[in-house]
Amino acid sequence: MKFTVTILLTALSGFVCGLYLPWWSVGAAAFLVAVMIYQPPAKAFLTGVLGIFLLWGVLSWIIDSQNQGLLSAKIASILPLGGSSFLLILLTAFIGSLVGGLGALSGSLLRRI
Repeated sequence: MKFTVTILLTALSGFVCGLYLPWWSVGAAAFLVAVMIYQPPAKAFLTGVLGIFLLWGVLSWIIDSQNQGLLSAKIASILPLGGSSFLLILLTAFIGSLVGGLGALSGSLLRRI
C-alpha cells in the first residue's frame, strides 16, 4: 500500500511542481516524497522512476493527441527514432523517470543518514 501511495504522491507532486517550476523540479518533488515517506533505497528509486514515468508518459501522450501527433512526428524524424511518435513519448518518459528515480534515491539515502 505504501508503495502505490508513494508512486501516486510522487506523480501528483511532480505535476504540481511542473506547473510552476522548471522541468527538473520533478526530481526535487521525488526527493521530498522520499524524505517524507521512508522506503529502502531500491524501492525509493523504483517509486520515483514509476511515478515520473507515468506522469510524463501520460502528459506527453495527451499533448501528442491534442495536435494529432504532428509535432512529435517531426521531432522524432530529427532524432534517430524513425519518425515514431510513440518512441519519442517513451524516450521523454524515460528521461523524466531517471530524474525522478535519482531524486527519490537521494532522498531515501539522506533520510537514512
